[in-house]
Amino acid sequence: MSGPHDYDLIIVGGGMVGASLAIGLSGRGLRMALIDAHAPGDPGQASYDDRAIALAYGSRRIFESMSLWSAIEPEAEPIREIHVSDRGHFGFTHLSAQEEDVPALGYVATARQLGRALLGRLRECADVDWIAPAEVTAVSSDEVAAHVTLQDEAGRRILNTALLVAADGGQSFVREQLGLPIRQWQYGQSAIVTNITPSRAHRNVAYERFTDTGPVALLPMSEGRCAVVWTVRDEQVEAVMALDDGAFLKAFQDRFGYRLGRFLRVGTRASYPLQLLCVRESVRRRIAIIGNAAHTLHPIAGQGFNLGLRDVAALIEEVLRAHQGQQDIGGAGVLAAYEDWRRAEQRNIAMATDGLARLFSNPLAPLRLGRNLGLLAMDLLPFGRHALAQAAMGLAGRLPRPARGLGPK
Repeated sequence: MSGPHDYDLIIVGGGMVGASLAIGLSGRGLRMALIDAHAPGDPGQASYDDRAIALAYGSRRIFESMSLWSAIEPEAEPIREIHVSDRGHFGFTHLSAQEEDVPALGYVATARQLGRALLGRLRECADVDWIAPAEVTAVSSDEVAAHVTLQDEAGRRILNTALLVAADGGQSFVREQLGLPIRQWQYGQSAIVTNITPSRAHRNVAYERFTDTGPVALLPMSEGRCAVVWTVRDEQVEAVMALDDGAFLKAFQDRFGYRLGRFLRVGTRASYPLQLLCVRESVRRRIAIIGNAAHTLHPIAGQGFNLGLRDVAALIEEVLRAHQGQQDIGGAGVLAAYEDWRRAEQRNIAMATDGLARLFSNPLAPLRLGRNLGLLAMDLLPFGRHALAQAAMGLAGRLPRPARGLGPK
C-alpha cells in the first residue's frame, strides 16, 4: 500500500448499511476496516434486532450483485400486492407484482435474519479487518487522509485512511463530530412494531392504512405472521405499550379492521419515536455519510433501509470507478460525484415521505376529499400505478448498476 494510509477505506458502523458496503467492495483490491461499538454477532447490536425490514425489489437486485440474496431469500417473504387505503373513507389503490412483471414488489425479513447473512459473509472477507468492540472518539481529515481516533482493547490509537465512511446510524457520532448541518424535526408520533398472527392467510399482500393517528402497515411474514408498524401519537404510546396481549390485539383490530380475520397472537412489542433527519451535506474532505446517518425517515413507505442500500451501491460504483482508473478513492472528485448522484433521491424521498405523513394525518375535509380522490384516480390510471410501483420497488431515478440488474464493471 502506498501513501500514509493504514487502510484504503474505513467504515464506522457495523450495522446493515456498513456491513453491506464492506461486502460489496470486498475482493476488489482494497484494504478495509469496519469499526463498531459491538462485537460481531453481539445481541446488543440494535441494527440486528427482530424488527421487520421491508426490502424493495431493487434491494434484492443489489444483494444479488453481492451474491448475498441466496442466503437471505429462504427467510424473506415476498410481497406480491400492496393495498393502500384511507381508513373509513373511499380512497384506495393497489399495486401488483404481476402487473409490473416482477416476481415480487418487495420482501419482508427481520433485521436479525439479514444480520445473519451479512455477518456470515463478512467473516469470509479477508480484506476487511473488523475492529470491535471499539469506540470512535474523534475524526478529522486533511488533504492526504482521514483520521479516526478509537479506543479498544489494544488501547487508544489513530488510524489513517484514504476514505472514511460514516454508517453509524441516526445518532451518528461522525456526523456530529464534523458539525454537519441537518434538517430535523419530530413528528409527535411513535411507531409500535411487533408481529401478529391473523386467522386468515395474508396471501402475500401488504397493507398500508392511513388513520387519524398516523399510518398502519401490515406486511406479510413467514409462518403465516404479519409484521405490524402502528403509528400512534406520542401521548398514546405508554398506554398502548402497557396493554396486555389480548387488549393490544383488540385495539389493533379496531384500528385495522377484519380484512385478515381475527388477530390471534402477538409477538414482542417495541416502540420508537419518529423523526425526519436529513444532512445538508453528505460529504466532507475524504469523508462520506451514508444510510441513517445521512437520512432518517418516517416509516410511512418503508424506504429507510432501501434508500441506505442505494447509497451503498452508488458509493461502490464511484469508488470502484476511481480505483480501477488508479485514482484516489477519497479524492474530491469521487465524493462530489457521489453527492451529486445521491442528493436528488435523498431529498425527494424525504420530501415524499414527510408530505404523505402530513397529508394523511390532516383531518381537514377538503384535504381528506382530495387525497381520497387522488388514491382512486391512481388506482384507475395504469401509468399512475406504474410510477408508484417503480418508486416502491426502488427502481425510479438514476440507479446504480446492480439495481438495474447489471453486474459490476
